[in-house]
Amino acid sequence: MCRHRPRRAGLRYGDRFLTVDGKDAREWSSAEVSKNVRGEKGTSVKIAVERVGSSTPVSLEITSGGVPLPSIRNYFMLPNGIGYVGLIGGFQETTVSELDEAVNSLRKQGMKSLILDLRTNPGGILEQAVEVVSRFIPAGKTVVSVKGRSKYAQTRELLSEGGEVDDFPLVVMINGGSASASEIVAGALQDYGRAVLVGSNSFGKGLVQRIYPMPFGTGLTLTTARYYTPFGRSLQRDYSNGSIYQYYVHEQDDASSEPTAPLPVGSPITTPGGKTLYGGRGIEPDVKVPAMAFSPLKQRLNEAAFFFARQLVAGKIAGFENLKVERQNFNQSVGANDLQVSDKLYEAFRNFTTSDPKSGLTAENIESQGAYARMRIRLELATANYSNEAGAQVLLEFDPQVAKAVEVMPDAAKALQTVAYSRTTK
Repeated sequence: MCRHRPRRAGLRYGDRFLTVDGKDAREWSSAEVSKNVRGEKGTSVKIAVERVGSSTPVSLEITSGGVPLPSIRNYFMLPNGIGYVGLIGGFQETTVSELDEAVNSLRKQGMKSLILDLRTNPGGILEQAVEVVSRFIPAGKTVVSVKGRSKYAQTRELLSEGGEVDDFPLVVMINGGSASASEIVAGALQDYGRAVLVGSNSFGKGLVQRIYPMPFGTGLTLTTARYYTPFGRSLQRDYSNGSIYQYYVHEQDDASSEPTAPLPVGSPITTPGGKTLYGGRGIEPDVKVPAMAFSPLKQRLNEAAFFFARQLVAGKIAGFENLKVERQNFNQSVGANDLQVSDKLYEAFRNFTTSDPKSGLTAENIESQGAYARMRIRLELATANYSNEAGAQVLLEFDPQVAKAVEVMPDAAKALQTVAYSRTTK
């Protein structure tokens, strides 16, 4: 099924792939469809899709083009003047310019404080991470230090750059997918007390490595140095007592369990606000919050909401023909009062879903997750009407870690007063 932004070829939300270049695609996964549709720029594939409201397959031709992969996938306003920036796409050449654009846009919308989401950000260009930190702390401060393996190796320090320093309260979100450059940003802002960190422990990737080619297509990875936070905490999580597999499959805390504090590693450091922190285990958030818990029931509700919305936006749900969508308008955000799910619409969803025995859902178990079901319907409507980013915004508004980030924003304001950084120009 096509849940994503339509291509110029004319794909619509809810289209089901039937064939790709004559190959039967009805049982393909999304990954298989993507693999077979992609190609060199300018090449074309012919597809046939099943579309709600069309009695016959719709034939289209897709021509491959450039696919933008920005660092910032989403930004929008939350209530009470809080801006949200999802810097989840790694650190690339354009990261800082994207951040500046997002922050300037949110300021014009009345932003007074910011949530910077680094969850699942795998890292990237070191210099861009330094520039991101430079947007929040004065020039000349250590952002990260690089220490070699040898005791004779010199320590190299990368300093924050001059320029404008943003003075709004800041909450940074991290999790087990936050690694490398994202940990450098989070660690520096935490050391200086410039931000409150919310989420779960980061990945713990703080090695400088060089790959040496070896015979038979193999290679030798040699660690030459490690990254440290401004106050000397090692970013690298220790893996000497476990297997390399355990190290690489490290993820955020299990949402179903209480977060536990790991044993201290290395010498402690003290932040300007008096907090004691340790290195050698990635970056620990100041406030630990389990991620949103998913269950088989919620997964079935996800699917049910999609299939309901597929019919709804095609104008096939009686009494809701006004919700038919001819084309997406590609807005990246959805207003607080947009596409709200009324009791009548929720009832239509429940009736539609329970009438299909394949859904595996009953009125009782739908009702047990009523708030979640309403959110998923709104998410699908936002995606169909606007964009993937708008749909993601709806999900984020239901995210317990985002909710906690909003809740602790007053603490971020207090932290800002402690470090006493002001907005200045070089």
